[in-house]
Amino acid sequence: MTQQASAPRMSLLRRKLNFCIALILLFSGKSFAQQILWADKILGYSSEYRQETYGQGFRSKQILGEPNKLPDFGNSFCAWSPAMPDGRNEEWIKVGFEKPIVLKQVAVAENFNPGSVTRVYAYDETGKEFLIYDEKAGPILPKGRMLRIFPKQENLITNAIKIILDPIKVAGFNQIDAIGISTGTEPIEAMINVAPGILKDEKKENLGQAINSKGQEINPIISADGRTLYFTRAEYEENIGSPNKQDAWVSTLDKNNNWTTSVNLGPPVNTAGDNAIVGISADAKTLYLINVYLPGGSLINGLSRSFHTKSGWSFPKEMKIQNFYNYDDFSGYAVSPHGNVIIMSVQRKDSEGKKDLYVSFIQSDDTWSEPKNMGTVLNSASDENSPFLGLDNKTLYFASSGRSGYGGGDIFLSRRLDDTWLNWSKPENLGPTINTAKQDSYFNIPAAGDYGYFVSADNTLGKDDIFRIKLTPSIKPDPVATVSGAVFEFETTTPVKAEIVAKILKTGEVFSKTSYDGETGEFKLILPLKETYTIIAEQKGYFSSSEDVDFIDETGFRTIKKNLYLQPIKPGQQIRLANNMFTQSSSTITETSFQELERIVGVMNENPEMEILLEGHTDNQGDTKKNVKLSEDRVLEVKKYLVNKGIGSSRIQTKAWGPAKPIASNLTEATRQKNRRVEFTILKM
Repeated sequence: MTQQASAPRMSLLRRKLNFCIALILLFSGKSFAQQILWADKILGYSSEYRQETYGQGFRSKQILGEPNKLPDFGNSFCAWSPAMPDGRNEEWIKVGFEKPIVLKQVAVAENFNPGSVTRVYAYDETGKEFLIYDEKAGPILPKGRMLRIFPKQENLITNAIKIILDPIKVAGFNQIDAIGISTGTEPIEAMINVAPGILKDEKKENLGQAINSKGQEINPIISADGRTLYFTRAEYEENIGSPNKQDAWVSTLDKNNNWTTSVNLGPPVNTAGDNAIVGISADAKTLYLINVYLPGGSLINGLSRSFHTKSGWSFPKEMKIQNFYNYDDFSGYAVSPHGNVIIMSVQRKDSEGKKDLYVSFIQSDDTWSEPKNMGTVLNSASDENSPFLGLDNKTLYFASSGRSGYGGGDIFLSRRLDDTWLNWSKPENLGPTINTAKQDSYFNIPAAGDYGYFVSADNTLGKDDIFRIKLTPSIKPDPVATVSGAVFEFETTTPVKAEIVAKILKTGEVFSKTSYDGETGEFKLILPLKETYTIIAEQKGYFSSSEDVDFIDETGFRTIKKNLYLQPIKPGQQIRLANNMFTQSSSTITETSFQELERIVGVMNENPEMEILLEGHTDNQGDTKKNVKLSEDRVLEVKKYLVNKGIGSSRIQTKAWGPAKPIASNLTEATRQKNRRVEFTILKM
């Protein structure tokens, strides 16, 4: 009881102490950085404009927090607007702040039709009202302003502000972006949250006439290797169907690293309707497309994918998303590098405003979960669109007109903070080298992270054009490695169709999957650094093959070629297990080897008549008898593991050879390691 009763008294003491400290600083004559607070609660308002059936645009809540429009001016869904323009009655809104401060300044962000503010009141903790601004309303020349008020009252402790508008004095809707208070007189400014280390000396490069035309080019999709560029072209005579419809086009880099003249991708990707590629898989074998393609040639809202075959791109197949709908005429999508997450830009019943960013996850039946709003850190009452997820699977780029920037729409980045896909860092503006006073959007980056490709309406050959710019580390995704290769039969080197899986070595968690068919090019995996992975090739009728790739100490982009070889499951086949299966001079099986032993268990379960011979080998270092004993202990440990997993003991024979059967020289440590091995031979099927 005592502890509960003391809490309010302690809170009161803290407030008094804070007030005393504030007074000491105030009268000490010393200069300290001022504290700025932005309104964080609505205490009341006269009216709010409700233009849309869905979304929170122009509502009173839009005045909360730091400015979302200023320092740019103009109409914004992210500002409070009274319900009626040019009203004869006064309008008002009252806001509260996180805590009371000694008030030295009030800032009112008037982003649209400024000049209607006629009175401003401040309130202390008791609710007592103080008039701190009283002027006649009237139009002013700038399209917007930060109205700054410096109260004449001394030592005014304030935790609430009320502003009064006289709408009839300034024509049109009068919007307020934000209200701030501070403990100092240094003018409060609206700041753009620019990413640290943004581009300064780099200049954006128009990709030229091979890519850009007098029409509109948008939505650049660059392959992971950076050598193939897909994009969307509209208002162009050579599009299939009407020139007003969108088509997908493609260009590649030639041997001199120049873009070849782009070509129309043609059917079945392009139809008489609107077509656009919104993503490409890491292995470049899957295209993600807007709309669902119906057999008769028509299109409906949704998302599809097309697969690369020997004869070209397949007819697009619908990606079924549970309870999918979109109230907006436009949409945008980003599919994760692993093909299991979709981020989409759509407008739905729970949207904050126009289009919001939503996330959907693949389900066990290959459908996708109902889209889930990604929250107000990313989403605003205005448009969030053209999402792109970096190949690190956590850096998100998107365009927004709902936060402070340089013009009509800017490109931002945010980084994923956990595996819910709902927690993200505060979006950072990519800066004025990329963002202009016009619309900028559709950011895209290849695996190397060297260039960013994007769309701008500034300084173009026609309408919107595609540009690229060299990137600085701070605005790149985290570096990744690409692992590519082929799968062959061990004895014949014939290509073998296979499923490729990348697992994190220390946990066994499946990180990424792809496939290899031997006909449409190599397999390709995109893997973040700072991990060791096991790359596994699997195909029915073959014993799976694995290779470890270690990126623990890597700091920059890597490319690795890694061919895998599968051994047929047949009598007489000998299969060598990993050299690192045991700890040094021990028969203890390392945890990282359990994955490989599980593959033996799987094969023996699939083939219940199979019998095997396990053979253990060592190098020639040390006492021969001890080496024979060590090799025996090791094969017995492997047998014990298999038996504990349900494999009958009678199906497993063992043999210990010690150093008697080397497969390499014992002169160096590298070659001796090859001799320290366990092999199994299929005796019977």
